[in-house]
Amino acid sequence: MSTRTNTIERNGNVGQSSTNSIWKRAITPKAEWPDKDEFLDVVYWARQVLGIFLGIIWGVVPLKGFIGLLLFAGISCGIVYIYSLSFQSIDEEAYGGAWELMKEGFMTSFAGFLVTWIIFYSGLHFDSSLHLK
Repeated sequence: MSTRTNTIERNGNVGQSSTNSIWKRAITPKAEWPDKDEFLDVVYWARQVLGIFLGIIWGVVPLKGFIGLLLFAGISCGIVYIYSLSFQSIDEEAYGGAWELMKEGFMTSFAGFLVTWIIFYSGLHFDSSLHLK
């Protein structure tokens, strides 16, 4: 399987972009991001993984209610903010401001988080004695 994908550059030419180089830049501090969409893709997919990971933790702990929702939102946005501004040192205004970075992939991550949290919580902490026979 090839790790190279075709991309359309700003001048309309088709260029080659390596998926490996994108993920290598994602873990490299203060990397150069010539294509803003590549950085936003990294934020999007990292947030999806984080949402599922936090859903598993919340389901196992077992965390319930509004506290779990607030903690997810705070942790998810906090990690993206710290990663973007401290680790990658990007100019938030080049991406439309901090709010635009915080919104990138949040709702799909939230949906994945909720589904994972519900499945793990229900599977591990369901008490059958609560149901009438």
